[in-house]
Amino acid sequence: MQSAIPARSKLPDVGTTIFTVIGQLAAEHDALNLSQGAPNFQPDPKLVDDVDRAMRAGHNQYAPMAGVGTLRDALAQKVERLYGERYDPEREVTVIASASEGLYATISALVHPGDEVIYFEPSFDSYAPIVRLQGATPVAIKLSPVDFRVDWDEVAAKITPRTRMMIINTPHNPTATVFGDADIERLKAVTRDTGIVILSDEVYEHVVFDGAPHHSVARYRELAERSVIVSSFGKTFHVTGWRVGYCLAPAVLMDEIRKVHQFMVFSADTPMQQAFVDMLAEPQTYLGLAAFYQRKRDLLAQALSGSRFELLPSEGTFFMLARYKHFSDERDSDFVLRLIRDFQVATIPLSAFYTDATDSGLIRLSFAKDDDTLIEGARRLCSV
Repeated sequence: MQSAIPARSKLPDVGTTIFTVIGQLAAEHDALNLSQGAPNFQPDPKLVDDVDRAMRAGHNQYAPMAGVGTLRDALAQKVERLYGERYDPEREVTVIASASEGLYATISALVHPGDEVIYFEPSFDSYAPIVRLQGATPVAIKLSPVDFRVDWDEVAAKITPRTRMMIINTPHNPTATVFGDADIERLKAVTRDTGIVILSDEVYEHVVFDGAPHHSVARYRELAERSVIVSSFGKTFHVTGWRVGYCLAPAVLMDEIRKVHQFMVFSADTPMQQAFVDMLAEPQTYLGLAAFYQRKRDLLAQALSGSRFELLPSEGTFFMLARYKHFSDERDSDFVLRLIRDFQVATIPLSAFYTDATDSGLIRLSFAKDDDTLIEGARRLCSV
């Protein structure tokens, strides 16, 4: 049907996300999917059973806007136990309909037209568009092309009186790097005595490898007082399709976030919230996640050891980057298409995570897959 009304797009340069495009191509070519950050295995059967019981017990109507009370209590206890900061479950913890909703609600609540928001590229693709929709300016700072670390001197130089927010993401998608002590100290220094809000995307908080700690901003009172933390049940419990997460912030910030949240979705899915209460009562269900994914990381790395790819270190998340420029001069977007078409394996070009499509000759692999998929995907990549 032809519309009689022009669209007048607010995001005229934004198309369909790379994840949808690659997913469709993978399906067309019957390619193994090492691209999407979504598990292809089942969650804990107990979790599914708990949701079923919650539904049969009648938990099928709207939850409270801020989330089921027992779940907010459990989250506050978990965060205090792991990171030391106590959040008031009544005013400082909100259950959200996915981490993506939490990002949108936070940015739209706290960022105003004319503000600037610093973030780091390569990055999750929603950050900059959400900022632009507020009439604000996203300020991209590129991570080092060598090891994907933050240049904190450049950050300090980019801060202006209009800087309202800084978005950080650790563990980091797509580079699989994590913040260390030095990053935290510099983050404290550059935001001290400013009005900058830190939006900390911590959806992979329980997927940090090799015994390293997760440096949540909740560990540091100086940062927690000016930060909003967004995290995800979907990433933690292998249920990305359930779209439930949570948000932590001081009450003065959370009050504003809830104003937006209530008009976006009002509340997250009720039976899922009930089920997560029981899962949080068993810490090993999430504290064992790092070992679970570290084994998959190592399995994929070992299976690719005979390939021509150079694998970069994966310190966290369920991703790793692979370099191919030493044997092909193709753009990463073209290289990924050839992998799908000729070798039936789907990956993501790193350029998709840059607003200017920077091509570093790297692709992103997901190891959130069952072992057979990882082994077969590696076999196909070894033939490239």
